[in-house]
Amino acid sequence: MKKLIALLVMLGVMLAAPAYSADEKQEVSLWERLRKKIELLTPKKKIQTTTAVGGVRGAQADADDVYWKGEAKVQPVDDEELAAFKKAIAQVDAGDMAGAQTAFSDFLKKHPDSRLREDAEQALALLQPKK
Repeated sequence: MKKLIALLVMLGVMLAAPAYSADEKQEVSLWERLRKKIELLTPKKKIQTTTAVGGVRGAQADADDVYWKGEAKVQPVDDEELAAFKKAIAQVDAGDMAGAQTAFSDFLKKHPDSRLREDAEQALALLQPKK
């Protein structure tokens, strides 16, 4: 009897849960992920840091210039590239999907070797009209 009640409760919970399509979840997560990535790539004011190794007095260095063993250097994103990508995201936020599609296409043409190329291609694929 307890198993039957538990089964009915679980069935009720599953039926009461909102139904979302996979596309809706992917859309929201893609745009949110791109916004967060833009925030991370936006240049911040460099702070001066002092580094020390094994008790040796450290030297003044930019935080970006510090080398950590095994850490790969990240390809930088220039200001023009970042501005073009932000413009395309802003058009998505404004609801201008055709303009965003054009902006992402232009971005891919102007910056073929960009670090953001893969994200722009995903966004462009998502903006394609559904058949």
